[in-house]
Amino acid sequence: MEKRAPRLQFTKEEQTDPVLKKSVRREQKAAVKADRAQAKIPKKTVLKRQRAVDPATGKVTTRLKFEEADKKKPSKLTHAVRDAPGNAVLMRFHREIRQSEDENVGVKAAHQSEEAAETGGRLLRNARRSRKLKPYRKSAQAEKRLDRANLGYFQKKAARDHPQFSGNPLSHWRQKRAVKKQYAAAKRAGQFAGAAGRTAGTTAKSAKAAVSKSRRAAAFVGRHRNGFLIAAGVFLVLVLFLNVLSSSSVLLEGALSGVTASTYPSKDDAMLGAEAAYAQKEADLQDEIDHYEQRHGGYDEYHYTLDQIGHDPYVLISLLTALRGGEWTLDEVQDTLSTLFSREYQLTQTVETETRTRSETHTVTNPDGTTRTETRQVPYTYTICNVKLHNEDLSHLPVSIMNEDQLGVYSMYMATLGNRPDLFPASAYPNASTFKTPTEYDIPPEAMEDARFAAMMTEAQKYIGYPYVWGGSSPKTSFDCSGYVSWVLNHSGWNVGRLGAQGLCDICTPVSPADAKPGDLVFFTGTYDTDGVSHVGIYVGNGMMLAAGDPIGYSNLNTSYWQSHFYTFGRLPAP
Repeated sequence: MEKRAPRLQFTKEEQTDPVLKKSVRREQKAAVKADRAQAKIPKKTVLKRQRAVDPATGKVTTRLKFEEADKKKPSKLTHAVRDAPGNAVLMRFHREIRQSEDENVGVKAAHQSEEAAETGGRLLRNARRSRKLKPYRKSAQAEKRLDRANLGYFQKKAARDHPQFSGNPLSHWRQKRAVKKQYAAAKRAGQFAGAAGRTAGTTAKSAKAAVSKSRRAAAFVGRHRNGFLIAAGVFLVLVLFLNVLSSSSVLLEGALSGVTASTYPSKDDAMLGAEAAYAQKEADLQDEIDHYEQRHGGYDEYHYTLDQIGHDPYVLISLLTALRGGEWTLDEVQDTLSTLFSREYQLTQTVETETRTRSETHTVTNPDGTTRTETRQVPYTYTICNVKLHNEDLSHLPVSIMNEDQLGVYSMYMATLGNRPDLFPASAYPNASTFKTPTEYDIPPEAMEDARFAAMMTEAQKYIGYPYVWGGSSPKTSFDCSGYVSWVLNHSGWNVGRLGAQGLCDICTPVSPADAKPGDLVFFTGTYDTDGVSHVGIYVGNGMMLAAGDPIGYSNLNTSYWQSHFYTFGRLPAP
């Protein structure tokens, strides 16, 4: 019989912990439902013996007591085994009847009625059995839900207690898997509840034997002291050697599992085929724009506002793999490619009309029969076709079409390029991502003497090297610029929520570059097509900032790019 899910007990601190309280409530609700389902399982009365020892006399008395116990779940084979001999006879009987029923209509009709009655009987028995099994099914389902709730709590607790292992998406996935294995092992071993009681039950019986055995063992060791010292030395060397091997194998297993988890699982033909299919859609779109006037004629003038056509093939393959949850073929993702293309590109046309005038010459006959020419201004409708192509940028789509888990997998693939940097070489795919090493910078020790700035850097430096993910706002999904700064502030003393770059600028007091100090924020405009502030970073002094670029890392503010987009420094309010 499958072990029941453990009923966990929580301290008051765990129930009020902001990180754990949601998981605690979920576990408690699941436990209540599991207990209710268990209570609905039919009971039977069993007679049990109870032994009682009189402390004064040592006399043992045995009493009989009736107790309720769960009825055993009916076996799936009960009816089959019980009815097997009869079923065999019936099957043989029906075969013999069928051989002769074609010769006798009456026999055939009677036989069909009999078979219908037997079928109805089987259905009725199955329905009764289904009703009997219903409470067991409900209890099993409730236990599974409780198991999931328990596991969710332990995973949340592990992430809280060991944030260094739940930082990037890969280590977070490995941490969750490790917790799941530990939970399953502990459940099988019965290490959650009742272990203390079971141990206590055997302690009294084995106490005297343990004392006796320990005395004999001590005497034996004393008589063979030198031999035991040599054996102990050999044992320690062996343990050390095995420990080294075990540690190496664990490290190797972890490294291999990490590489496997972050590697594209699909075949090269499928991935290259998907990229080629998407590129062909872009080529068709470019052809449509190049011949727009020929295919959509009839307008006096055409105005074009066109974003650039192009995408990062690694973004495409990471998107497809995260959405599919594993390996895929080209045929399986054809519809997804079309959906992604329609979400990335929008080609629209709007027509404006104006009333204009043009000069027209007319011949006019005078009363005396002579003619003359006359020029008039004649109004007419002038049409202007405005053609606009908007490229949403394929890398902006994940946050709007994926859940948090999928977004975490996507960011893991982007951080490693699926361990396939050779798949899309920059020479053939100019928009393809390449591995980028974050710029290193040592913050001066005197800057770290400021406790508030030191707290910011303690959190901010954990995520150096993470990939840029549009809309990302947590270590699980990785970050964009404002999501990164918001996370750092919320985990180093402030409580600003999730703000965009403009929102972060709005809560700051502008300061001049001469007055800027480590811990101030630095803002930029025009880094992409948006109104207002478009980028934000954390100023760390000496003309350097720490921000979510690609990847998260340090940047020199004195470069021409940052100088051309610089907006202002901003000082945060006191937390």
